[in-house]
Amino acid sequence: MSLDERTGGAAVKARVRRSVAGNLPDFPWDSLSEAKAKAAAHPDGIVNLSVGTPVDPVAPVIRDALTSVAAEPGYPTNHGTEELREAAVAALARRYGITGLDPAAVLPAIGTKEMIAWLPTLLGLGADDLVVIPELAYPTYEVGGLLAGVRLIRADGLNRLGPEGAALVFVNSPSNPTGKVLGLDHLRKVVDWARSRDAIVVSDECYLGLTWEGEALSILHPSVCDGDHTNLLAVHSLSKTSNLASYRAGFVTGDAELVADLLEVRKHSGMMLPLPIQAAMTAALNDDEHENIQREKYRARRDVLLAAVRGAGFTVDHSEAGLYLWATRGEECRATVDWFAERGILVAPGEFYGPGGVLHVRIALTATDDAIDAAARRLR
Repeated sequence: MSLDERTGGAAVKARVRRSVAGNLPDFPWDSLSEAKAKAAAHPDGIVNLSVGTPVDPVAPVIRDALTSVAAEPGYPTNHGTEELREAAVAALARRYGITGLDPAAVLPAIGTKEMIAWLPTLLGLGADDLVVIPELAYPTYEVGGLLAGVRLIRADGLNRLGPEGAALVFVNSPSNPTGKVLGLDHLRKVVDWARSRDAIVVSDECYLGLTWEGEALSILHPSVCDGDHTNLLAVHSLSKTSNLASYRAGFVTGDAELVADLLEVRKHSGMMLPLPIQAAMTAALNDDEHENIQREKYRARRDVLLAAVRGAGFTVDHSEAGLYLWATRGEECRATVDWFAERGILVAPGEFYGPGGVLHVRIALTATDDAIDAAARRLR
């Protein structure tokens, strides 16, 4: 290879780093290495409550469905099988009271993190567009905006934006990290605000099936949108309710025209879910029993951990839904992370999720019963 070719390649790499990787924040969990080492040094080992990774086995009905099509050699469809889309519509109606959906308006995703990260780009947004993300939010909303090169603003109260229009508004209820549930009035105001400005609302509803106190509603619920799904998209994941994080199984649904646009782009770019995963999703969506069993496991773990965290002198804010406790004792979050690490417990600092989280930590419920019990004993 000539010197010119080598230098050209280096220039391209440098440009890529500046335009893509250079614009992205550091991966937050990389900064926990010191706290993780301290927690791992505990005589009884580490209890890792810093991530929301499922630990319980995948239900047999789902595994059987996965293997049932393992011999199929052909390409899967980007749109997903008709059986999958019909199962999604039926499950959303049965579990969450969402009505009026057309199966054609369901689009599988390679995990909802992928869908959220690429939505602004797939929708054709760019430098002239404003995207609103929650003030406390999972980092992927911000990453998606950075990948698309849009303007970003953190705002929960949309009146902060004044007359300025937004192309896209992300909503996350129940929230990661706080577990906060947005009420009916709040959701209706978001929908009304967006419609008055012809903005798109994307509601991340991955934790909708894990509500412990009160009621959580989908953006597509008729009491929220009056049965009109125009400019509304809901993102759903099977990672939490069905333990399918390793399967990368999720979907988006709502406005049929927007879903059709997303499908067209994804067809051209090869974004398709493997057929065995589609079959597994279909089985998971058709079976409520395994989901109910899993929900009760998390409820029991939450009861144990919530009592122990409060008993250790922490205030737990929100946390009425989802798989986390949003806890504080009024100190900087890294000091709290260190306090937990000394007891062999690893938690996530609230600053990962935005400037408003600097006094909180996020404590995951996604650990085995034995690990949750161990954490509770250490906190006592």
